[in-house]
Amino acid sequence: MKHPIYLDNNATTALDPQVLQAMTHSLKNDYGNPSSSYSAGRQARGVVDEARREMASYLGVKPRELIFTSSGTEAVNMAIRGTCAGRLPGHIVTSSVEHSCVFNTVQAMEQLGWQATFLAPGSYGAVDPDAVRDAMTKHTAFIAIMAVNNETGVKSDIEGIAAVAREAGVPLLVDGVAWMGKEPFTIPLGVSFMSFSAHKLHGPKGIGLLVMRGRDKLTPLLTGGHQEFGLRAGTENVAGIVGFATAVELLRRELPHAAERMGYLRDRFEEGLLSACSDVVVNGVGLRVPNTSNVAFLGVDGESLLINLDQAGVEASHGSACATGALEPSRILVNMGIPLEQARSSLRFSLSRFTTEKEIDTALHIITEQVRRLRTNYSS
Repeated sequence: MKHPIYLDNNATTALDPQVLQAMTHSLKNDYGNPSSSYSAGRQARGVVDEARREMASYLGVKPRELIFTSSGTEAVNMAIRGTCAGRLPGHIVTSSVEHSCVFNTVQAMEQLGWQATFLAPGSYGAVDPDAVRDAMTKHTAFIAIMAVNNETGVKSDIEGIAAVAREAGVPLLVDGVAWMGKEPFTIPLGVSFMSFSAHKLHGPKGIGLLVMRGRDKLTPLLTGGHQEFGLRAGTENVAGIVGFATAVELLRRELPHAAERMGYLRDRFEEGLLSACSDVVVNGVGLRVPNTSNVAFLGVDGESLLINLDQAGVEASHGSACATGALEPSRILVNMGIPLEQARSSLRFSLSRFTTEKEIDTALHIITEQVRRLRTNYSS
């Protein structure tokens, strides 16, 4: 069986061989507990500290502002719940197209008495700073807006939203999981928290990161030991941290060239679909990161197309990996105001720096063939 063409890199990415090599070395050699005082423990602690310094340098923050977690989801929960814990319920501003780790957590806070405003992004695909400012009240105590939508690739004006948050003195969480590894960026002033996940940028699963400022205001989710500056108890995942740091270090060399190449391939892909298939719409008119296409094949059932593509050797998705198995159309697309039938006919294709031009051209041929076949079946 031929190796499938993998176009679901927003769900997860293949482990970079250099990351695997670094992790294998760490698993063999850095076996000590980083909290232990003897030689093996000190060695493991040194590895974690060096990884923290390298990642802080890349992100332009201080090493003490980085907290390693098990995932981007944990980092988000740590920021939202940790900030709101022990406070009188207030008001949260977010959007209706956030990843489920933010969307569902804010809804959980509503069950605890907090009020929330879920801003609608419209067809653009992201909310703007003015909408955030207009939604704020004297009770607003937290803002949570993603940097890049994981389903459409549309970018938010994080710099503008950060300026609004900074002016109001309100903590801002930016979900950066779909941003890191796609293009270079800097964290603007006014961003209090930012979450990342290693497996989205050719690193390992099971390791995430929370960038945080104003650490003294955060209540830990996990209590126990003193790890991660007393804010995230539990023995550190040394090999995972090494893998994450290695993946980030590779970005120094790969970006922005890899971003330009992904953008070229993404545009080639979309232009090929638009020229070969009728009634094709790219969802989200806002500026996007270079690797993501969310495409509606009007008149085609998205689930049927997804199954046919899988059988033909192309792996894509109906939306977020966290919603796989759901029969409902994408919440993201529906909350953008996209008609239900268009949302049901939409698939997400996401590239990585390992995606090749040959894979894109082959995928175009397979996709157009399957779309034509399904449309013929529907009309007969």
